[in-house]
Amino acid sequence: MFSRPKQQTIFLINNYDMILAVLKEAGTEGGKTQLQFEELLKSNTTVFVEELLLEHFNDLIRFVKTRAGEETSSSSERPVTVNEVEPLVKDFASRWKGTIEVMHKDVITSFSNFLCGMEILKAALTQLLLYYTRLSDCIKRIGGGSALNKELVSISSIMYEIKKYSRTF
Repeated sequence: MFSRPKQQTIFLINNYDMILAVLKEAGTEGGKTQLQFEELLKSNTTVFVEELLLEHFNDLIRFVKTRAGEETSSSSERPVTVNEVEPLVKDFASRWKGTIEVMHKDVITSFSNFLCGMEILKAALTQLLLYYTRLSDCIKRIGGGSALNKELVSISSIMYEIKKYSRTF
């Protein structure tokens, strides 16, 4: 029915959100049915956020999930090096703002409920900040990682963008 998993997730989120609105309007707030649909909405929102971020920041997320948690001083097979993270840092620095704008447009056009869409965007941007913070922390542990400090986007800059998009409702 759907050509991409992301489209299916959007469909489910829009419908769960609509069902919840109808249940609230009918005055059945807090019931078992509502709680089930809230949980479905929450879990599908988490899936969508991850799909959205992977679509735009796949290399960064893959690195953070597989390599950023490794201790550089431990006896792992291959320690994280500056050469390994430098392309990720430069790529992020060159396109993060534009990509956030693309994500914003994607979310606005995908969700019928503006407030729901903005909450999803806020969740995506917050998750992106968490991934980027983990990358930054990893760089601090790498020998010679301080050479990349000038390339790193400041956490406060990312926070500013999150707040900017949060103010739209």
